[in-house]
Amino acid sequence: MNIVIISIFPEMFSALTVGMPGIAQKKHCLTLSVVNPRDFTIDPYRRIDDRPYGGGPGMVMLAEPLSKAVAHAKSLVPESTKVIYLSPQGSVLKQDAITTMANESAFIFIAGRYEGIDERFIDRYVDEEWSIGDYVLSGGELPAMVLIDALSRLLPGVLNEPESARQDSFSLKDSDNRTLLDCPHYTRPEVFEGTGVPEVLLSGNHSRIAKWREQQRLLRTRQRRPDLR
Repeated sequence: MNIVIISIFPEMFSALTVGMPGIAQKKHCLTLSVVNPRDFTIDPYRRIDDRPYGGGPGMVMLAEPLSKAVAHAKSLVPESTKVIYLSPQGSVLKQDAITTMANESAFIFIAGRYEGIDERFIDRYVDEEWSIGDYVLSGGELPAMVLIDALSRLLPGVLNEPESARQDSFSLKDSDNRTLLDCPHYTRPEVFEGTGVPEVLLSGNHSRIAKWREQQRLLRTRQRRPDLR
């Protein structure tokens, strides 16, 4: 997968050299590049924002530098590549959407700042808007990194055990195809601060263990996320 990020803070994405995104890049499963819209400004101050028409607080990102940045980004990926704007007004990301996105070969991500982006740019250039939750951050860089991390672990060849991704919370489904949380997990030592590991996990009986894990997934989902469907 080839992802081009448009951001005025390229240095933030150095965090993606570690963890799953770092592994994905080392295995040549993922290519990341960052395009700075400041490089496409025409004034000596490299301004990428201005005051909003109609008044009000804050600044709005200019459409022209962003449009030129997208044109440059599209020279790095196929012309048909989707442009995704990370925005609190977008659809909230779910695992099913991320799983679908992992089948694509390329993306262009827009990381906005300030009060937002000139709506004319969004109407003309943005294919999809996605949010990571119902709250507001200072910019789209962290949501872009969240999405890249989530995508990285689904790319073929990244995880040593691909089955682990299929057994994660939100990837699991019950018999009615409802989304489940994962079951509890335990490791050594067998007793920690007076609390032991559930006996069934020590039994060696794989059918009992599988049934216990299924029951725990259902119970945990009902207790913690009864809203999941």
